[in-house]
Amino acid sequence: MALKVGVVGCGNISGIYFENSRRFPEFDIVACADLDIAKAEEAAAKYGIDRVFTVEEMMTSPDIDIVLNLTIPHAHATVALQAIKRNKHVYSEKPLAISFEDGKRVVEAARLNHVTIGSAPDTFLGGSIQLAGQLIEAGVIGRPIGATAFMMTRGPESWHPNPEFFYQAGGGPMYDMGPYYITALVSLMGPVSRITGSARITFPERTITSSAKYGEKIPVQVPTHVNGILDFKNGATATITTSFDVTAARTPFIEIYGKDGTISLPDPNHFNQPLLLKRHDEDEWKEMKPAGNPLDNLRGIGLADMAEAIETGKTPRANSRMALHVLEIMHGIHCSSEQGSHYMMESTCEKPPLLNKEPI
Repeated sequence: MALKVGVVGCGNISGIYFENSRRFPEFDIVACADLDIAKAEEAAAKYGIDRVFTVEEMMTSPDIDIVLNLTIPHAHATVALQAIKRNKHVYSEKPLAISFEDGKRVVEAARLNHVTIGSAPDTFLGGSIQLAGQLIEAGVIGRPIGATAFMMTRGPESWHPNPEFFYQAGGGPMYDMGPYYITALVSLMGPVSRITGSARITFPERTITSSAKYGEKIPVQVPTHVNGILDFKNGATATITTSFDVTAARTPFIEIYGKDGTISLPDPNHFNQPLLLKRHDEDEWKEMKPAGNPLDNLRGIGLADMAEAIETGKTPRANSRMALHVLEIMHGIHCSSEQGSHYMMESTCEKPPLLNKEPI
């Protein structure tokens, strides 16, 4: 039976969840809410949603099993805690919260109230990262010894209609895009034990060039060029850089280096794009294509997996422990930079099991 989902937050990202709800039989979006009721009404009319609620009505409705939390990052923890208090399961957009302490409060509240928490990104459940996981588990590249990850852009103020929050506390390139890259790394290589970080603010003020607020200035409150070194419990190390300061780059998105070969992964913000494989005894890179349309957007697959897990008593793959671990990694990179010392991880998690395996 499909679990009933209520959406809180009808902004930019909500459209793909509304569209994809028809693809996943595990859940059914039956209501939506937003602080701007006009946005909720517009979404309901566009996507055929039965009911428009206030946020409070959403939390108290006996007809809602899961609250899909698509609010801005500053509100993720607050909305999640409201829903947990009313014994609702919660699936949140990334990150789980904007501070590690808030993330811990959300996870602990869910434990005490016996509800399930899940969190985006769910792109690691797409074909690209799943295929990479199969290759690693099959020993195709040997034992992983290292990885690199790069997210290099000049910032969202050129296209986002309301880019201010990207440069406020809880924003910046690491908290905005880091979850895609770090979740991919953790899902492939397991938990992290120690972190070293270095971060800076390059431009103290940004100018909006998207049409809605063209010419407005944004004071920058968070680091916009962020580097981290991650020591994994399995002995491997990874380097990650996320930046809103870079004009152009030719770096790979993610590469996993094994004793016997390398996997070069596509943008982890996508699902089914080809990856490249090169083994130690081979001269050329081999392109490998996962099943599915390479342009497909499968957002919602993590929510579907969570709904199924709730029904079967299992742990979701995009679960709260991994989301909290990813949040602490981002927190730890910034703390290490500020304090000038290594950061030792407090949280941990398990590598999520792979989905149905394709032959390789």
